[in-house]
Amino acid sequence: MKAFHAYFKAAVRVIDQRLEEIICMFAVSLMASCTFLQLSVRSIFGKSFAWPEELAVYGMAWAMYMGAAMCVRGRGHIRIMIAVNAFPEHMATFFVVLGDILWMAFNIFMVWHGYKYIELLWNQVFISPALHIDQKWPQMIVPLGYALMSVRMVQCYYSWYKGGFKGYPT
Repeated sequence: MKAFHAYFKAAVRVIDQRLEEIICMFAVSLMASCTFLQLSVRSIFGKSFAWPEELAVYGMAWAMYMGAAMCVRGRGHIRIMIAVNAFPEHMATFFVVLGDILWMAFNIFMVWHGYKYIELLWNQVFISPALHIDQKWPQMIVPLGYALMSVRMVQCYYSWYKGGFKGYPT
C-alpha cells in the first residue's frame, strides 16, 4: 500500500508540474505533423486531404490554451512590468493584485460561458465536416483552459501567501 501511495503521489506531482507541457507538446507535434503531411501530399500529388487541416486547428487551439495555463503557472503571462515597477512596491503590488482579480473574473466568466456552450453542444449534435467527430470534445478546451488558468493562479497566490507576501505573487 505504501508503494501505491508513493506512486500515486509521484504521479500527482508530475501532473501538477508537467500537465500543460505534455499536452502542449503533443498538440504542437500534432499540428506540425498534420501541416507537414498536408504540404507534402499537396506538393507531391497536387491534391489534399481535409482532415489534417481540421486536426491541426484543434491542435493549435489546445496548444494555445495549455500554453496560456503553463505561462500562468510560471507567471510568464503578459504583464507590463515596466509600468508596474515605476510605482513604489506597495502600489505596484496593489496593481498586480488588482489586475489578477480582474483577470480571474474574466476567467470565471469564460469558464461559465464555455460551460454553457459545451452544454449546448451536449444537447445539439454538431459533427465536424472532415473528421466526423462530435464538436463537444475539441471545444471542451475553452472552459478547461480557463479553469486550469484559474487553478494555476490560485496556486501562485497560495505560494505567495506561504512565502510571507514577499515580492509579487509568483
